[in-house]
Amino acid sequence: MVMLLFITSGCTISYKLNGAAIDYNVYKTIYVSQFPIRAALVYPPLQQTFENELLDYISRNTRLRTVDSGGDLQLEGEITGYSLSPQAVTENAYASKTRLTIQVRVKYIDNKQEGKDVDQTFSAYRDFDSSEMLTDVQDELCNQISKELVDLIFNATLGNW
Repeated sequence: MVMLLFITSGCTISYKLNGAAIDYNVYKTIYVSQFPIRAALVYPPLQQTFENELLDYISRNTRLRTVDSGGDLQLEGEITGYSLSPQAVTENAYASKTRLTIQVRVKYIDNKQEGKDVDQTFSAYRDFDSSEMLTDVQDELCNQISKELVDLIFNATLGNW
């Protein structure tokens, strides 16, 4: 019994969920700013879709409390790219697939420890059949891409990889 108390008294509490290694004795709050669209091509619902996915992912996978400003940790950024490009060109020189690519620049600031900040651009894409209209698949593609971007951002910041 005494040995068990001795072993546990020197430990700090840290939880690991989906790769997150956060010491909740040190980090209690996170501020997530808005991510305005700064891309040449703009799809207005994308900002809300991305921000909601990011906030939901953080609340599901950490015990951090979101705050309106400051915070032990901060995530700021902007959607810098939203573009379409032809893929898989056929023998008649027509593209059979179109690629939707979204880029997000993220600044992660650790207000408790120096040297942990991240300033990086993340990119993800989905291909869709060129016979489909973008307006018909845009919402679903943006949801899928946002989920992938959030996963990449989480792993590079809160995931402590």
